[in-house]
Amino acid sequence: MGMAEELREAPDAVRRQQQALTAPLGALVARLRSRPPQFVVTCARGSSAHAATFAKHLIELHLGIPVAAMAPNIATVYRRPLRLGGQLFLAISQSGRSDDLVETAAMARDAGAVTAAFVNTSESPLAAACEFVLPIGAGPELSIAATKSFVATLAALLRLLAAWSGDERLPDAIDRLPERLISATDLDWAAALGPLADADSLIAIGRGPTLAIAREAALKLKEIANRHAEAFSGAEFLHGPVALVEPRYPILMFMPGDAADDGLWHLAVDLAGKGAALFIAGQERLKVTGPALLPALA
Repeated sequence: MGMAEELREAPDAVRRQQQALTAPLGALVARLRSRPPQFVVTCARGSSAHAATFAKHLIELHLGIPVAAMAPNIATVYRRPLRLGGQLFLAISQSGRSDDLVETAAMARDAGAVTAAFVNTSESPLAAACEFVLPIGAGPELSIAATKSFVATLAALLRLLAAWSGDERLPDAIDRLPERLISATDLDWAAALGPLADADSLIAIGRGPTLAIAREAALKLKEIANRHAEAFSGAEFLHGPVALVEPRYPILMFMPGDAADDGLWHLAVDLAGKGAALFIAGQERLKVTGPALLPALA
């Protein structure tokens, strides 16, 4: 089965994960509410690290709890235990078999952290190393590049937020997500194919909830299309990397559809003025001459 076929299975994966997640999420959230952590540490690699970036945005924005990404080499190379007692350690891995994540999770658990693993394979070393196991329910994934497992992980993180925050509207929105994902497969991005296919190098920009998406897009462009691509926060891009932009330089911009939109639209105006080949995924809020607006679901 190819990458495109597996991606089309994402709606079903999101739909069926609810049953598998209800009990373990309930147990984890009960623990977190009884002894609230002061901070959250994430640990992941590749696409799962981008999912962790998404988790950071969700938890900090909606729960007000700081989130930091841990470098596994602190545990695996430098052998330095961290003071994590009572804090939440979130490990994210499709396979659950990355040795460095397993070792880091074991260190965190020994240090007294509340350890939870979002995994696609519940019978895995990472799951065994953590106190709470949260199955994302993506099913077998044969493509080298993570597709449905990435989407399913984002949905599972949304379910964690809904349960932990007690947001009564979010579960209904998650229930609608499979149909929205089906609709997303019909969106036409043909306008971007030619310029991106011809590019040797390009930039992906996001902010807030779409920073993780920009990073995943850049990874996929490198991994699958063999195109050099780098991802930036729209704010960070202004501090040096913007100097790369010249006429026809390709840029993918992912609008978040929230309070961060205004800053990205003003950046889009500036980049269009520099002659960039700018492709914007989102709903148009400012009239920008030059870029192509790629369809996105609100």
